[in-house]
Amino acid sequence: MNRADAEILWEVASVLARDGAKVSRAGPDLPPLLFFTDPDRTPRPWETAARLPAGAGVVFRHFGRADARETARRLREATLARGVRLLIGLDAELAEAVGADGVHLPERALDQAVGIAAARPDWRITGAAHSASALASPGLDALVASPVFAAGGASAARPPLGLKVFADWVAAAPCPVYALGGIDAGKARGLIGSGACGLAAISAIQAAFGPD
Repeated sequence: MNRADAEILWEVASVLARDGAKVSRAGPDLPPLLFFTDPDRTPRPWETAARLPAGAGVVFRHFGRADARETARRLREATLARGVRLLIGLDAELAEAVGADGVHLPERALDQAVGIAAARPDWRITGAAHSASALASPGLDALVASPVFAAGGASAARPPLGLKVFADWVAAAPCPVYALGGIDAGKARGLIGSGACGLAAISAIQAAFGPD
């Protein structure tokens, strides 16, 4: 765990959430900080989840891996013990099975949000936005726009939005918007004033909050 980076990420995320709440773009049910998992980059995500601050969130993306249910169960145990919310990526059935707090939908599945929201009004539903056309998608509690900065993984081939375009997206969206992509402790403070309701990351959160 890198305590200095962890403190910066949580501090900035909390500022974004407070600023968002002042203009009705965030609420108490939206975690300020979202840890996105990845089977390759975060092979034991429950260990990081167990070190997140209370009130943070985890988005578990299993991408069809055979150990998805076991990993989800471990994450649910860790998040419940820590006071952290758990969203399951694209798998409402698995979310039901482990008692998750909601789902996260990739951009290609945003049309499922309205139906899921009707069936499970107690869930939080977030969705990915890689294009401006995704911003108007109904049924979402929040969008996760990416990549804000140059990023690795699946976003490596996408050009970064940059802070100006990201802020324009936030202003145009009908719901709160998280920033994802290339965000680390060094860049996080640049998001203050953008209108983001919080920040999300994979490697930066793993490095800051994960075990040594």
